[in-house]
Amino acid sequence: MTAAASSASGEPVDAIVVGAGLAGLCAARHLQRAGRSVTVIEASDGVGGRVRSDMVDGFTLDRGFQVLLTAYPEATRQLDLGALELRAFDPGAAVRVGSRFHVVGDPLRQPATLWSTSVAPIGSPIDKLRLLALRRRVRRTEPAQLLRGTDEATIDHLRSAGFSPRMIDRFFRPLFGGIQLDPSLSGSARMFDVIFRMLSDGDSAVPAAGMGAIPAQIAAGLAPGTVRFGTRAVAVESSAEGRSVRLASGDVITGRSVVVATEGTAAASLLGLPAVGSKRVACVYFDAPSAPVSHRYVVLDGTRSGPVLNVAIMSNVAPSYAPAGRHLVAAAITDPADDLDLEVAARTQLRSWWGGQVDGWRHLRTYRIEHGQPDQTPPFHPRQRVALGDGLFVCGDHRDTASIQGALFSGRRCAEAVAVATAS
Repeated sequence: MTAAASSASGEPVDAIVVGAGLAGLCAARHLQRAGRSVTVIEASDGVGGRVRSDMVDGFTLDRGFQVLLTAYPEATRQLDLGALELRAFDPGAAVRVGSRFHVVGDPLRQPATLWSTSVAPIGSPIDKLRLLALRRRVRRTEPAQLLRGTDEATIDHLRSAGFSPRMIDRFFRPLFGGIQLDPSLSGSARMFDVIFRMLSDGDSAVPAAGMGAIPAQIAAGLAPGTVRFGTRAVAVESSAEGRSVRLASGDVITGRSVVVATEGTAAASLLGLPAVGSKRVACVYFDAPSAPVSHRYVVLDGTRSGPVLNVAIMSNVAPSYAPAGRHLVAAAITDPADDLDLEVAARTQLRSWWGGQVDGWRHLRTYRIEHGQPDQTPPFHPRQRVALGDGLFVCGDHRDTASIQGALFSGRRCAEAVAVATAS
């Protein structure tokens, strides 16, 4: 059956948005603010796409370890950060080398970490001076200009800057392996520079109610009834009669334009675009009666002792993530093997860090995310076109940068293009 997705006036909507992730929600909200009628269709039972949170036995579990970098320009432009009640990690990290944890902080923001950072066995004194020089360089350059710089693999970028193999392996590899899902450091040096600047300029934080509070806040700005859940698109078409979306139910809905705002692999399939590679990630959550550490740093594995690259005691950062008297431990694993028992592997590795207490931790849930981030190997070119012609549009972090910033920005600029196309 073919039916028009109708606006309040009974006319076909200006835009059908496929996908209620961050990009799709931002596109829909901007279009409605521009006076356009919008219907969002979403295959799942809620908004957020890859940025969702679940409540399990009183714990808030984000679907994979995620943080919001508060320095993202689109975060400050599009989100009410105060209403999210953000809880910040301490700047820097606690790096495990041998049998000890060493705090590598940001002495410019936390002077008390100067000594621990200077003596941490993650690199030479020259490495640490080069780290300060890198920080100074990226902070003096606008993010847009960083994205236009010469591109190469991140590991080549770091070697060219003079960093030692020890510094690369013990600090950059576990840190950016977790943030960019790239432990090989083969991704874009342009993106590395941008993320390093964001880490230097602002906080890494989570909303008190979980990362899912971010899409929920955006969705709250949409007109009631805008989003239709449990509605899966299987094909998108454009013809002289208009634009249409074929649903898994067999129904077809039509509108003046269609915006595909799914993750990259699905968008490529629906629109016949070049394939988009994806990076896989997993996160294992444990309920602990006591926290293994008291600080709010992300814990990095500086010696690659197992599949877990980094660990966060989420309840230290945001006590609301766990019931009173309990603690939430998140262990992140990049590119997990299909046949690996992630709970067993994570518990074994963390037992070597924190001893027998780990045996008493209760496993809450393991998330395997097939499309954690789009692949952005060099040469990486952001701001890919969002207007495909014939009333078809596409947005998502795979069209800009693999980040929350990229999703928010892509959704907004796509909406601007749709608004122009539907102005008459």
